[in-house]
Amino acid sequence: MAVVSMDILHSSIISLTSIILSLLFCGFIFHLLTKKVYGKKRYHPIGGTIFNQLINFHRLHHYMTDLACKYKTYRLISPFRNEIYTSDPANVEYILKTNFDNYGKGWYNYSILKDLFGDGIFTVDGDKWQGQRKLSSHEFSTRVLRDFSSVVFRKNVAKLAHVLSNAANSNTTVDIQDLFMKSTQDSIFRVACGVDLDSICGSNEESKKFGDAFDNANAMTTWRYVDVFWKIKRALNIGVEAKLRDNIRTVDVFVYKLIQRKTEQMTKPDADLSWKKEDILSRFLQISGTNPKYLRDIILNFVIAGKDTTATTLSWFIYVLCKYPHVQEKVAQEIKESTTEKENATDITDFAANVSEDALEKMQYLHAALTETLRLYPSIPTDPKLCFSDDTFPDGFSVNKGDMVSYLPYAMGRMKFIWGDDAEEYKPERWLDRHGFFRHESPFKFTAFQAGPRICLGKQFAYRQMKIFSAVLLHYFVFKLSDDKNTVNYRTMISLQIAGGLHVDVFHR
Repeated sequence: MAVVSMDILHSSIISLTSIILSLLFCGFIFHLLTKKVYGKKRYHPIGGTIFNQLINFHRLHHYMTDLACKYKTYRLISPFRNEIYTSDPANVEYILKTNFDNYGKGWYNYSILKDLFGDGIFTVDGDKWQGQRKLSSHEFSTRVLRDFSSVVFRKNVAKLAHVLSNAANSNTTVDIQDLFMKSTQDSIFRVACGVDLDSICGSNEESKKFGDAFDNANAMTTWRYVDVFWKIKRALNIGVEAKLRDNIRTVDVFVYKLIQRKTEQMTKPDADLSWKKEDILSRFLQISGTNPKYLRDIILNFVIAGKDTTATTLSWFIYVLCKYPHVQEKVAQEIKESTTEKENATDITDFAANVSEDALEKMQYLHAALTETLRLYPSIPTDPKLCFSDDTFPDGFSVNKGDMVSYLPYAMGRMKFIWGDDAEEYKPERWLDRHGFFRHESPFKFTAFQAGPRICLGKQFAYRQMKIFSAVLLHYFVFKLSDDKNTVNYRTMISLQIAGGLHVDVFHR
């Protein structure tokens, strides 16, 4: 009887809330439309409502791109605020640099992201952001981290290569995205926490549970942006929010256990407390005032930055190489020419261990091919901010305090007014000058790594990992889609993962 009463209560609350929100929504639309017509301010054209996003959630970035083709900047109406989306580089520069202080994560984004990412660098503003930015900037600038991470990347790509070699020998199809996710997870936890998970070999069931829970929590957190009832569901612990809570619990158990283990190691009487400790967590533990929750948030923000982004980019990279086999062969040839001194390597592990920084620097076409992949398949497809005070964009249109303002890396990569008539073609040559050297573009045009004060600190870190992985794998293997008629699409979440994985056949080169 109590259960039935509770169900009736839940239904009544949701029904009442729906009616209230509907009335508010109608009033809000009337307010905005009359404001546009009679007010002195000019507002961006209306592209639709937040409910259109809900309907198109499975193809959200396609939907946003379609709108961006009609309007460089547009707004979607929601019951609580305008949501403004832009693909105009001038507006992007204004948001990320010129008037940086007026656009931040804000309470709206923080409330959505905090359950998973806490007070990490990707969710906070002000002093919290500046403090973590300063510490992280120092870590990423050290030669110790660069050298240590390169060794980790070489070891893990060798493990991955052996898995692929076995698949090639047995004519077994593999999900290359799943393998990249496991391998980059191993890498980021070795670099960030100093632990060997060995996910790629499947020997650590805990790390698999963590990876699955983190990916699911990522997707469920993204759903909050289009679900106006998510706070009610969270309060009642029902539906997606109940599942999200369970997944975050799995994530937390795994991460807190790592922190406890590392703390115990660092507090032993004979522990090496030198500042030359290689992993990031060891160095953070030496900072007075750190606590498990603070370290948990830092680690998970490193994970989204160092695991998901790199793995998804490498996955899309293999996808486009399968679609454009001539590019795959050109990349492989460049790798061969850049590593001639490694031709006598005794095996894959030996070759991987000796891919030098000089050799990676010579791989200009590989760098261009990876960058072209990021242009079309940015690891973070949309980046939302909040407007802190009334403002006017360079395009002359107004934005209001409290508006959500997002730029769209996924859509921007497909805009002809930015990249030309061939914008939707995969063409690494667009990044090379006439001498074959990589040519940089404005970060406000190519926004895969953000720009301005929040530009990605791990940009070079990510390129180094992707190039090491690519150099080893494409030196030894040829990749083909297991079913080239199958449609490859993304899973709508914070990062641009391939839905259902990427299944490929692997052949020895």
